[in-house]
Amino acid sequence: MRYFFLLFVLLISSAAELGASEALSGIVRKVYDGDTILLAVRGNSRFSVRLYGIDAPETSKPDKPGQPFGAVAKRTLMYKLLGREVSAEIVENDSYGRTVAVIRHKGRDINLEMVDEGLAWAYRRYLDTPYASDYIAAEDRARRLRRGLWRDRNPIPPWEFRHIFSEPGK
Repeated sequence: MRYFFLLFVLLISSAAELGASEALSGIVRKVYDGDTILLAVRGNSRFSVRLYGIDAPETSKPDKPGQPFGAVAKRTLMYKLLGREVSAEIVENDSYGRTVAVIRHKGRDINLEMVDEGLAWAYRRYLDTPYASDYIAAEDRARRLRRGLWRDRNPIPPWEFRHIFSEPGK
């Protein structure tokens, strides 16, 4: 009986450790643009975190122009998160070595808020359940209410904008 009790305790603690590895808590130290932040966690570790399921307008770079609402999206994300404690529910790691996560602050889904405020697209190419329906509905609502980037008649999605400016000679 004692053996089963120890095994049970060991299984419970292992499951808790697995769950803990799927989320990070920390302070947002930098906002790179409307969908990427720098998260500082305990032990002086820092993670570049890409907000899952959304794609914000591009900000200007020294060698590339930005998109309309790119700077607004960045400022809005800074206002929401810079210096604040957040949790990052890790979904995956991307090809750039960034952690891809749903960011929550005080229980709010910040990724969803950015889409709902018209400051990012629901990134359908990389969006799965359980977030897909909420993020797509938020984009549809923002478009219908002409919020943020949806004030433009035909805004160019960031993935198309990046393609245009990655062509040689651009």
